[in-house]
Amino acid sequence: MTHSPDTVLVGSDLSLDDLVAVARRGARVAIDPAAKDKVNAARRAIDLVADGGDAAPRVYGVNTGFGFLAETRISADNVRALQRNLVRSHACGVGPALPTEVVRGMTLLRAQVVARGHSGVRLVVIELLCEMLNRGVHPVIPTQGSVGASGDLAPLAHLALVLIGEGRAEYKGEVLSGAEALSRAGLSPVELQAKEGLALINGTQFMLAIGALALDDAESLAKHADLAGAMSLEAHKGSSRPFEERVVSVRPHPGALSCAKNLRAMLAESEIAESHINCGKVQDAYSFRCMPQVHGASRDAMAWIRQVLAREMNAATDNPLVFVGSDGDADLISGGNFHGQPLALALDLLAIACAELANISERRLEQLVNPALSSGLPPFLAKDTGLDSGYMIAQVTAAALVSENKVLCHPASVDSIPSSAGKEDHVSMGSISATKAARVVEHLRQVLAIEIMVAAQGLDLRLPLKAGTGARAAHECVRERVRTLDGDRELHHDMATVAAMVKERVLLSRVAAATGALE
Repeated sequence: MTHSPDTVLVGSDLSLDDLVAVARRGARVAIDPAAKDKVNAARRAIDLVADGGDAAPRVYGVNTGFGFLAETRISADNVRALQRNLVRSHACGVGPALPTEVVRGMTLLRAQVVARGHSGVRLVVIELLCEMLNRGVHPVIPTQGSVGASGDLAPLAHLALVLIGEGRAEYKGEVLSGAEALSRAGLSPVELQAKEGLALINGTQFMLAIGALALDDAESLAKHADLAGAMSLEAHKGSSRPFEERVVSVRPHPGALSCAKNLRAMLAESEIAESHINCGKVQDAYSFRCMPQVHGASRDAMAWIRQVLAREMNAATDNPLVFVGSDGDADLISGGNFHGQPLALALDLLAIACAELANISERRLEQLVNPALSSGLPPFLAKDTGLDSGYMIAQVTAAALVSENKVLCHPASVDSIPSSAGKEDHVSMGSISATKAARVVEHLRQVLAIEIMVAAQGLDLRLPLKAGTGARAAHECVRERVRTLDGDRELHHDMATVAAMVKERVLLSRVAAATGALE
């Protein structure tokens, strides 16, 4: 890593942790000094074409139109106007504005692409992107409008508008014109030169930013799924024997091994388990017994998705690309690196992986609240059954979210609608894959929060017997913010509190203090 812990350097290799640091924690951004020579060399190659006038060879997006209009020659006098018009005309997004953290992620990733030295932009453009992040100028970017090739054109155009003093941006909590937001932050807009407008909007940074932040959450939620499952298993008086190392090691998928190890750590020294060691029950339901296999499969999917996203973060997704040889000669090649299919497939899988964690969580909930299944717990875990409904509708809410996830898991990546008069005849719809995945991740957070809330009640009902070390730590942590359900009350407040604990990862911290960090 070529940057300090406090500053992320674009133009060097970035990690998903770097993106999270900038998007969510406000880490500073700068250009890697080692990247500047390559950026300048690529710019000189573009200038040779732009300054060559009408005698210069046609290069897509430098002295030609775009998409279907790629064969239309643009005169040398109109090269700058071409770039300004491109950004303006492509800013066609609709829908709600993206969250600030996604906008910050997009801005970082766009700076990263052009700092790789294959785009041909000037250093001043990269510097402005970095300073917008450092000073908190966040373009207002609508959520909808990208088909995922030629990249995320519409969302990125809304970002690029602010660099030229147009569009809208949020600065210190106020939405302003792009020009005013830059001015208040002490920044000046740039006048785009040849190819720079195209370089700012070609690529996958919208879907990548959304997908990377969703994956960061999903990886945390996979650990929370193990935690929730351990709590529920104890409340249900289930068996930990299916999680023994000798069982999972003969089918050694990495995710299953990690899940089982987490469960063993959280269930160790359980008084509840000791109390029913000779109960005569042969097997638990799949939602308990198969946690390593189900949770593990989702974990393995996430591991592959992380590899895809990490590669994409350090990729050149512009078009055309500039390649400068050791002798200074340059090739400008039109290709397809902007196409979002690699991300579209991965993010469709992310939605599926997270939906399955929610599916099995909801089934564990049913095991706890259904008196026919719950190993002696009262119906819906209510203290006064009949008068109180307990957690009856909490399970219904989880079921509703799980059902919606099934609709959201229809893969966007199998769809394509031709655009640009058929020139762009196959598109990825990866932007839709990303936004769907983010919604499924949020639903998973809510479902797991409900399971944790209900499992805590189940563990209350097993007292004075204590759960295993990690499950007990999580139970105690919940009880610091949410009291036992002694009679019906508005549960949505409790659900929101536990969901916030999951988002803040305080339960994982408490369990780690008791058992060591979960894998």
